[in-house]
Amino acid sequence: MRNFTLIVIWVLAAPALAGEPKWTLDVNLNGRHIEGLPLVWSQDHVLLARDGRVWNFKPDEVRNVHQTSATFQGYSAAQVRARLAAELGNAFEISGTGHYLVAHAPGQRDYWSKRFEDLYRSFVHYFKVRGFGLVEPEFPLVAIVFRNQDDFLSYARREGAQIGPQVLGYYSPISNRISLFDQGGGRASADDWQANAATIIHEAAHQTAFNTGVHRRFGAAPRWLVEGLGTMFEAPGVCDSTHYSTLPSRYNRGRLAQFQRLLPSRPENSLKEYLAGDSLFQSNVDRAYAEAWALSFFLVETRHKKYSELLARTAARPAFARYDAADRLADFTAIFGGNLRHLEAEYLQFMSQQR
Repeated sequence: MRNFTLIVIWVLAAPALAGEPKWTLDVNLNGRHIEGLPLVWSQDHVLLARDGRVWNFKPDEVRNVHQTSATFQGYSAAQVRARLAAELGNAFEISGTGHYLVAHAPGQRDYWSKRFEDLYRSFVHYFKVRGFGLVEPEFPLVAIVFRNQDDFLSYARREGAQIGPQVLGYYSPISNRISLFDQGGGRASADDWQANAATIIHEAAHQTAFNTGVHRRFGAAPRWLVEGLGTMFEAPGVCDSTHYSTLPSRYNRGRLAQFQRLLPSRPENSLKEYLAGDSLFQSNVDRAYAEAWALSFFLVETRHKKYSELLARTAARPAFARYDAADRLADFTAIFGGNLRHLEAEYLQFMSQQR
Protein backbone atom coordinates (compact mmCIF):
# COMPACT_ATOMS: atom_id res chain seq x y z
CA MET A 1 0.00 0.00 0.00
CA ARG A 2 1.30 3.46 -0.84
CA ASN A 3 2.44 5.68 2.01
CA PHE A 4 0.20 8.74 1.92
CA THR A 5 0.40 11.80 4.12
CA LEU A 6 -2.61 12.78 6.22
CA ILE A 7 -3.16 16.48 6.79
CA VAL A 8 -5.48 19.12 8.20
CA ILE A 9 -5.86 22.43 6.38
CA TRP A 10 -5.59 24.97 9.16
CA VAL A 11 -7.67 28.12 9.68
CA LEU A 12 -5.53 31.25 9.67
CA ALA A 13 -5.74 33.60 12.61
CA ALA A 14 -8.26 36.42 12.29
CA PRO A 15 -9.01 39.54 14.35
CA ALA A 16 -10.35 38.87 17.83
CA LEU A 17 -14.10 38.66 18.27
CA ALA A 18 -15.91 41.48 20.00
CA GLY A 19 -18.63 39.26 21.41
CA GLU A 20 -20.44 36.44 19.66
CA PRO A 21 -23.47 37.66 17.66
CA LYS A 22 -26.16 35.15 16.84
CA TRP A 23 -28.05 36.83 14.03
CA THR A 24 -28.09 35.80 10.38
CA LEU A 25 -26.86 38.08 7.63
CA ASP A 26 -27.63 37.82 3.94
CA VAL A 27 -24.76 39.06 1.74
CA ASN A 28 -23.63 39.08 -1.87
CA LEU A 29 -19.94 38.15 -1.99
CA ASN A 30 -18.48 38.71 -5.46
CA GLY A 31 -21.75 37.62 -7.02
CA ARG A 32 -22.31 34.69 -4.64
CA HIS A 33 -25.33 34.73 -2.32
CA ILE A 34 -24.44 33.64 1.23
CA GLU A 35 -26.43 33.45 4.45
CA GLY A 36 -24.35 33.26 7.58
CA LEU A 37 -23.36 34.22 11.10
CA PRO A 38 -20.89 37.14 11.35
CA LEU A 39 -17.88 36.04 13.39
CA VAL A 40 -15.66 39.06 12.70
CA TRP A 41 -16.94 42.31 11.22
CA SER A 42 -14.16 44.89 11.27
CA GLN A 43 -11.31 45.66 8.83
CA ASP A 44 -11.74 42.02 7.77
CA HIS A 45 -15.02 40.13 7.61
CA VAL A 46 -15.44 36.49 8.62
CA LEU A 47 -18.79 34.85 8.01
CA LEU A 48 -19.85 31.35 9.07
CA ALA A 49 -22.27 30.20 6.36
CA ARG A 50 -25.32 28.09 7.11
CA ASP A 51 -23.65 25.06 5.45
CA GLY A 52 -20.70 25.32 7.87
CA ARG A 53 -18.17 26.94 5.53
CA VAL A 54 -16.12 29.95 6.68
CA TRP A 55 -15.81 32.94 4.34
CA ASN A 56 -13.05 35.51 4.92
CA PHE A 57 -13.21 38.67 2.82
CA LYS A 58 -12.60 42.42 2.68
CA PRO A 59 -15.46 44.90 3.27
CA ASP A 60 -15.37 46.15 -0.33
CA GLU A 61 -15.96 42.62 -1.67
CA VAL A 62 -19.47 42.34 -0.24
CA ARG A 63 -22.75 43.95 -1.30
CA ASN A 64 -26.40 44.05 -0.19
CA VAL A 65 -25.71 43.20 3.46
CA HIS A 66 -28.88 42.84 5.49
CA GLN A 67 -30.10 40.91 8.52
CA THR A 68 -32.61 38.15 7.81
CA SER A 69 -33.03 36.66 11.28
CA ALA A 70 -32.30 37.48 14.91
CA THR A 71 -31.03 33.90 15.37
CA PHE A 72 -28.69 31.58 13.48
CA GLN A 73 -29.31 28.00 12.44
CA GLY A 74 -27.40 25.75 10.06
CA TYR A 75 -29.02 24.26 7.00
CA SER A 76 -30.87 20.99 7.47
CA ALA A 77 -29.48 17.74 6.11
CA ALA A 78 -31.98 17.94 3.22
CA GLN A 79 -30.83 21.46 2.35
CA VAL A 80 -27.14 20.53 2.48
CA ARG A 81 -27.82 17.44 0.35
CA ALA A 82 -29.55 19.58 -2.28
CA ARG A 83 -26.69 22.08 -2.32
CA LEU A 84 -24.11 19.29 -2.62
CA ALA A 85 -26.01 17.72 -5.51
CA ALA A 86 -26.12 21.05 -7.34
CA GLU A 87 -22.40 21.63 -6.70
CA LEU A 88 -21.09 18.16 -7.63
CA GLY A 89 -23.49 17.06 -10.36
CA ASN A 90 -24.52 13.61 -11.56
CA ALA A 91 -21.08 12.04 -11.15
CA PHE A 92 -21.81 11.67 -7.43
CA GLU A 93 -24.47 9.97 -5.38
CA ILE A 94 -25.11 11.46 -1.94
CA SER A 95 -26.05 9.17 0.92
CA GLY A 96 -26.55 9.87 4.57
CA THR A 97 -26.87 8.04 7.88
CA GLY A 98 -27.42 10.08 11.01
CA HIS A 99 -24.74 12.76 11.21
CA TYR A 100 -23.04 12.28 7.83
CA LEU A 101 -23.71 13.15 4.21
CA VAL A 102 -21.21 11.41 1.94
CA ALA A 103 -20.81 12.17 -1.75
CA HIS A 104 -19.39 9.16 -3.59
CA ALA A 105 -19.51 7.22 -6.84
CA PRO A 106 -23.00 5.94 -7.74
CA GLY A 107 -23.82 2.51 -6.35
CA GLN A 108 -21.45 2.80 -3.35
CA ARG A 109 -24.03 3.88 -0.78
CA ASP A 110 -23.66 1.01 1.67
CA TYR A 111 -19.90 1.13 1.58
CA TRP A 112 -19.20 4.75 2.51
CA SER A 113 -21.89 6.43 4.61
CA LYS A 114 -22.21 3.63 7.18
CA ARG A 115 -18.45 3.56 7.77
CA PHE A 116 -18.32 7.28 8.44
CA GLU A 117 -21.29 7.09 10.80
CA ASP A 118 -19.74 4.13 12.64
CA LEU A 119 -16.56 6.13 13.14
CA TYR A 120 -18.56 9.06 14.49
CA ARG A 121 -20.32 6.82 17.00
CA SER A 122 -17.03 5.24 18.08
CA PHE A 123 -15.51 8.67 18.62
CA VAL A 124 -18.45 9.80 20.74
CA HIS A 125 -18.36 6.56 22.76
CA TYR A 126 -14.62 6.93 23.40
CA PHE A 127 -15.04 10.36 24.97
CA LYS A 128 -18.32 9.79 26.76
CA VAL A 129 -16.99 6.82 28.74
CA ARG A 130 -14.13 9.09 29.82
CA GLY A 131 -16.51 11.74 31.10
CA PHE A 132 -15.80 14.29 28.37
CA GLY A 133 -18.97 16.20 27.53
CA LEU A 134 -19.59 16.50 23.78
CA VAL A 135 -22.02 18.71 21.89
CA GLU A 136 -24.09 17.77 18.85
CA PRO A 137 -22.65 19.05 15.55
CA GLU A 138 -24.25 22.29 14.40
CA PHE A 139 -24.05 21.23 10.75
CA PRO A 140 -24.37 17.94 8.86
CA LEU A 141 -20.88 16.43 8.50
CA VAL A 142 -19.87 16.26 4.84
CA ALA A 143 -17.36 13.95 3.18
CA ILE A 144 -16.57 13.88 -0.54
CA VAL A 145 -15.00 10.71 -1.94
CA PHE A 146 -13.54 11.27 -5.40
CA ARG A 147 -13.09 8.41 -7.87
CA ASN A 148 -9.44 9.12 -8.52
CA GLN A 149 -6.50 11.22 -7.43
CA ASP A 150 -6.69 13.65 -10.37
CA ASP A 151 -10.25 14.69 -9.51
CA PHE A 152 -9.32 14.97 -5.85
CA LEU A 153 -6.28 17.17 -6.50
CA SER A 154 -8.26 19.34 -8.90
CA TYR A 155 -10.91 19.93 -6.22
CA ALA A 156 -8.22 20.66 -3.60
CA ARG A 157 -6.68 23.31 -5.87
CA ARG A 158 -10.09 24.96 -6.33
CA GLU A 159 -10.46 25.01 -2.52
CA GLY A 160 -7.06 26.63 -2.18
CA ALA A 161 -5.56 23.63 -0.38
CA GLN A 162 -1.81 23.44 -0.86
CA ILE A 163 -1.28 19.67 -1.04
CA GLY A 164 0.96 17.36 -3.03
CA PRO A 165 0.49 14.03 -4.79
CA GLN A 166 1.38 12.07 -1.64
CA VAL A 167 -1.81 13.26 0.09
CA LEU A 168 -4.81 10.91 0.06
CA GLY A 169 -7.23 13.10 2.00
CA TYR A 170 -7.69 16.02 4.35
CA TYR A 171 -10.16 17.72 6.66
CA SER A 172 -10.54 21.47 6.18
CA PRO A 173 -11.90 23.58 9.05
CA ILE A 174 -12.56 26.25 6.41
CA SER A 175 -15.07 24.17 4.44
CA ASN A 176 -15.77 21.80 7.37
CA ARG A 177 -15.52 18.92 4.89
CA ILE A 178 -13.44 15.80 4.49
CA SER A 179 -12.13 15.31 0.96
CA LEU A 180 -10.36 12.15 -0.20
CA PHE A 181 -10.11 9.80 -3.14
CA ASP A 182 -11.00 6.15 -3.39
CA GLN A 183 -8.05 3.90 -4.11
CA GLY A 184 -10.60 1.45 -5.49
CA GLY A 185 -11.23 3.85 -8.37
CA GLY A 186 -14.89 4.37 -7.53
CA ARG A 187 -15.54 0.64 -7.13
CA ALA A 188 -14.85 0.37 -3.41
CA SER A 189 -15.29 -2.97 -1.69
CA ALA A 190 -14.34 -4.57 1.60
CA ASP A 191 -11.03 -5.59 0.04
CA ASP A 192 -10.18 -1.92 -0.54
CA TRP A 193 -11.06 -0.81 2.98
CA GLN A 194 -7.53 -1.05 4.34
CA ALA A 195 -6.24 1.17 1.54
CA ASN A 196 -8.59 3.96 2.57
CA ALA A 197 -9.02 3.19 6.27
CA ALA A 198 -6.16 5.18 7.81
CA THR A 199 -7.13 8.36 5.98
CA ILE A 200 -10.84 8.01 6.69
CA ILE A 201 -10.32 7.30 10.39
CA HIS A 202 -7.77 10.09 10.86
CA GLU A 203 -9.76 12.74 9.02
CA ALA A 204 -13.11 11.68 10.52
CA ALA A 205 -11.53 12.02 13.97
CA HIS A 206 -10.46 15.57 13.11
CA GLN A 207 -13.86 16.48 11.71
CA THR A 208 -15.75 15.02 14.65
CA ALA A 209 -13.41 16.63 17.19
CA PHE A 210 -13.88 20.07 15.62
CA ASN A 211 -17.67 19.68 15.49
CA THR A 212 -18.39 18.18 18.92
CA GLY A 213 -16.39 20.54 21.13
CA VAL A 214 -13.23 18.48 21.64
CA HIS A 215 -11.39 21.16 19.64
CA ARG A 216 -12.65 24.64 18.90
CA ARG A 217 -12.86 25.14 15.17
CA PHE A 218 -12.01 28.84 15.39
CA GLY A 219 -9.39 28.46 18.07
CA ALA A 220 -5.64 27.91 17.86
CA ALA A 221 -5.35 24.42 19.33
CA PRO A 222 -1.73 23.18 19.52
CA ARG A 223 -1.08 21.12 16.44
CA TRP A 224 0.49 18.27 18.41
CA LEU A 225 -2.76 17.95 20.34
CA VAL A 226 -4.90 17.88 17.18
CA GLU A 227 -2.66 15.50 15.22
CA GLY A 228 -1.98 13.35 18.27
CA LEU A 229 -5.69 12.70 18.61
CA GLY A 230 -6.04 11.95 14.90
CA THR A 231 -3.17 9.47 14.90
CA MET A 232 -4.40 7.79 18.09
CA PHE A 233 -7.73 7.03 16.43
CA GLU A 234 -6.01 5.11 13.65
CA ALA A 235 -5.45 2.26 16.15
CA PRO A 236 -8.23 -0.40 16.38
CA GLY A 237 -8.35 -0.16 20.17
CA VAL A 238 -9.17 3.55 19.97
CA CYS A 239 -11.41 3.86 16.91
CA ASP A 240 -13.29 0.69 17.89
CA SER A 241 -12.73 0.40 21.63
CA THR A 242 -15.89 -1.65 22.18
CA HIS A 243 -14.33 -4.59 20.28
CA TYR A 244 -10.62 -4.07 21.04
CA SER A 245 -9.65 -3.50 24.66
CA THR A 246 -6.01 -4.55 25.10
CA LEU A 247 -3.12 -2.11 25.39
CA PRO A 248 -1.39 -3.35 22.19
CA SER A 249 -4.62 -2.79 20.24
CA ARG A 250 -4.33 0.90 21.13
CA TYR A 251 -0.89 1.18 19.52
CA ASN A 252 -0.58 3.03 16.26
CA ARG A 253 2.02 0.55 15.08
CA GLY A 254 3.42 2.76 12.36
CA ARG A 255 3.85 5.77 14.63
CA LEU A 256 5.27 3.66 17.48
CA ALA A 257 7.93 2.20 15.18
CA GLN A 258 8.66 5.64 13.78
CA PHE A 259 9.00 7.20 17.23
CA GLN A 260 11.28 4.46 18.54
CA ARG A 261 13.40 4.65 15.39
CA LEU A 262 13.83 8.41 15.82
CA LEU A 263 14.32 8.23 19.59
CA PRO A 264 18.17 7.95 19.54
CA SER A 265 18.43 11.20 17.55
CA ARG A 266 15.74 13.06 19.49
CA PRO A 267 17.20 16.24 21.04
CA GLU A 268 17.55 16.04 24.80
CA ASN A 269 15.06 18.03 26.90
CA SER A 270 13.11 19.06 23.79
CA LEU A 271 9.60 18.61 25.20
CA LYS A 272 9.30 22.25 26.28
CA GLU A 273 10.10 23.54 22.80
CA TYR A 274 7.71 21.04 21.21
CA LEU A 275 4.84 22.13 23.47
CA ALA A 276 5.51 25.82 22.90
CA GLY A 277 4.86 25.92 19.15
CA ASP A 278 4.15 24.11 15.89
CA SER A 279 7.46 24.72 14.09
CA LEU A 280 8.50 21.05 14.09
CA PHE A 281 5.57 20.29 11.75
CA GLN A 282 7.32 22.48 9.16
CA SER A 283 10.93 21.43 9.80
CA ASN A 284 10.60 17.67 10.48
CA VAL A 285 7.16 16.27 9.65
CA ASP A 286 7.97 12.64 10.48
CA ARG A 287 9.27 13.44 13.93
CA ALA A 288 6.45 15.92 14.59
CA TYR A 289 3.73 13.34 13.86
CA ALA A 290 5.52 10.53 15.67
CA GLU A 291 5.95 12.74 18.73
CA ALA A 292 2.32 13.92 18.55
CA TRP A 293 1.09 10.33 18.66
CA ALA A 294 3.59 9.19 21.32
CA LEU A 295 2.98 12.10 23.69
CA SER A 296 -0.81 11.85 23.31
CA PHE A 297 -0.71 8.09 23.83
CA PHE A 298 1.45 8.48 26.96
CA LEU A 299 -0.84 11.12 28.46
CA VAL A 300 -4.01 9.15 27.71
CA GLU A 301 -2.61 5.92 29.12
CA THR A 302 -1.11 7.45 32.27
CA ARG A 303 -3.09 10.66 32.93
CA HIS A 304 -6.33 10.41 31.00
CA LYS A 305 -8.29 12.81 33.24
CA LYS A 306 -5.63 15.50 32.89
CA TYR A 307 -5.46 14.89 29.14
CA SER A 308 -9.23 15.51 28.93
CA GLU A 309 -8.73 18.64 31.04
CA LEU A 310 -6.15 19.92 28.56
CA LEU A 311 -8.51 19.32 25.64
CA ALA A 312 -11.28 21.19 27.47
CA ARG A 313 -8.94 24.03 28.40
CA THR A 314 -7.73 24.61 24.83
CA ALA A 315 -11.26 24.27 23.42
CA ALA A 316 -12.48 26.96 25.82
CA ARG A 317 -10.04 29.59 24.54
CA PRO A 318 -11.56 32.63 22.79
CA ALA A 319 -12.22 32.22 19.09
CA PHE A 320 -9.48 33.63 16.81
CA ALA A 321 -7.30 34.59 19.77
CA ARG A 322 -3.54 34.16 19.47
CA TYR A 323 -2.01 31.26 21.39
CA ASP A 324 1.62 32.14 21.95
CA ALA A 325 4.36 30.00 23.44
CA ALA A 326 4.02 31.37 26.97
CA ASP A 327 0.27 30.70 27.08
CA ARG A 328 0.67 27.18 25.66
CA LEU A 329 3.25 26.27 28.26
CA ALA A 330 1.23 27.90 31.06
CA ASP A 331 -1.87 25.89 30.14
CA PHE A 332 0.07 22.63 29.91
CA THR A 333 2.00 23.07 33.16
CA ALA A 334 -1.10 24.22 35.04
CA ILE A 335 -2.49 20.74 34.43
CA PHE A 336 0.56 18.46 34.30
CA GLY A 337 2.92 20.36 36.59
CA GLY A 338 5.89 22.59 35.98
CA ASN A 339 8.67 19.97 36.08
CA LEU A 340 8.73 19.23 32.36
CA ARG A 341 12.11 17.48 32.51
CA HIS A 342 10.77 14.95 34.99
CA LEU A 343 7.63 14.43 32.89
CA GLU A 344 9.73 14.06 29.75
CA ALA A 345 11.95 11.42 31.36
CA GLU A 346 8.88 9.44 32.44
CA TYR A 347 7.35 9.83 28.98
CA LEU A 348 10.45 8.58 27.14
CA GLN A 349 10.89 5.65 29.50
CA PHE A 350 7.25 4.66 29.04
CA MET A 351 7.46 4.83 25.26
CA SER A 352 10.73 2.90 25.11
CA GLN A 353 9.03 0.01 26.93
CA GLN A 354 6.12 -0.36 24.49
CA ARG A 355 6.38 -3.35 22.16
